[in-house]
Amino acid sequence: QVQLVESGGGLVQAGGSLRLSCAASGRTFSRYAMGWFRRAPGKEREFVAAIRSNGGSTNYRDSVKGRFTISRDNAKNTVYLQMNSLKPEDTAVYYCAASATVITPQAMGIMGLYDYWGQGTQVTVSS
Repeated sequence: QVQLVESGGGLVQAGGSLRLSCAASGRTFSRYAMGWFRRAPGKEREFVAAIRSNGGSTNYRDSVKGRFTISRDNAKNTVYLQMNSLKPEDTAVYYCAASATVITPQAMGIMGLYDYWGQGTQVTVSS
């Protein structure tokens, strides 16, 4: 069982950076793969990035590769998403999610494999 709370969203100009945090509660946090998803206005929720429970494997949506970095600190029960070189198309509500079953890069982007979700944090990138 895990509860997730996102923070760090806000308004930033194109080319700027933001660092999102997802604070988790639960005794078994370190056993969960963690992912970030986002939903832009009028769009469906989409995969952004994910990391395995041990932090040894990551996967990213093609459009954010080289710009976003996912990381985790199991000692702090926290997962992060560092977002650099932000673009207006990155504007969305960003959600943190936890999965007890995702272990391969191929499966990291499958929303149905994530068991717990945060309420989201708004990221707005202006042009």
